[in-house]
Amino acid sequence: MYAIVEIAGQQFKVSKDLKVYVHRLTNEEGTKVSFDKVYLLDDNGTITIGAPAIEGASVEAKVLQHLKGDKVIVFKKKRRKGYKKRNGHRQYLTQIVIEGITASAPKKVAAKKETVEVATEEVEAPKVKKAPKAKKEDTVE
Repeated sequence: MYAIVEIAGQQFKVSKDLKVYVHRLTNEEGTKVSFDKVYLLDDNGTITIGAPAIEGASVEAKVLQHLKGDKVIVFKKKRRKGYKKRNGHRQYLTQIVIEGITASAPKKVAAKKETVEVATEEVEAPKVKKAPKAKKEDTVE
């Protein structure tokens, strides 16, 4: 079973016991967190898609630790102009582990498809008369 869920503004494909690094959350280490914006659920081949989110479905997770990511170097340069700028940062991250996915929402029954019969008649295209071929004229000089 897996789900597509929005966590801190980004979408992740998560399953049970998966460790995920997400943007910094405000929760303390060791606390449990619940995410309600579940966009897709796959339960052993049965796929449920939300519009935009599935009502009643949620993903429970536990905050493991807060940390900083690897340093990202931003280097800007314009050739032959002597312009160089070096900058960088380390992103603040939170490591979470997914403890469970709940799908308590009732499954929606697909709406009945109404069949509309369209009368298809074969209509012949009007015949176009071809222009007569141009005749070669002999030129005398």
